[in-house]
Amino acid sequence: MKDFSSEDKSPEYFYMGLYVLVGAGALMMAVGFFGCCGATRESQCVLGSFFTCLLVIFAAEVTTGVFAFIGKDVAIRHVQTMYEEAYNGYLRDREKGNGTLVTFHSTFQCCGKESSEQVQPTCPKELLGHKNCINEIETTISVKLQLIGIVGIGIAGFTILGMIFSMVLCCAIRNSRDVI
Repeated sequence: MKDFSSEDKSPEYFYMGLYVLVGAGALMMAVGFFGCCGATRESQCVLGSFFTCLLVIFAAEVTTGVFAFIGKDVAIRHVQTMYEEAYNGYLRDREKGNGTLVTFHSTFQCCGKESSEQVQPTCPKELLGHKNCINEIETTISVKLQLIGIVGIGIAGFTILGMIFSMVLCCAIRNSRDVI
């Protein structure tokens, strides 16, 4: 992302995803702390808070997954538009060069749109033949989003397991106190 964001026209919201991930990591650390404290102190209240936090995180995961699935085509079109702007900018002023176009070509291992003749100096040297960048962008983003979806389903499964175990432990604590 650093290479895409080095140009003047690059959108600043590329870094927003990083900020969201840092915030989610801090939230998960706090939630894990609730879970550990609730288990060691055998506190139903803290374990209930842990369950509630996991439930909110699970809902956020599902919501994010739905929005990612719905917005996949918009994301693909946006990246393709960025490529076309860099492509047209290079065609207007070839002497200036275009770092964004070079980054697109090396990242997606492609060269040009219909043909690679006009932008050959920006193409990767190891690329044999012509690969349409518009098609490569669509293919790569679709594959990566599918992989992210599979990982998200796995994380959601672990979140459900955490919710089940916290409720089982909370009920066990309540039943052990009733016996005493």
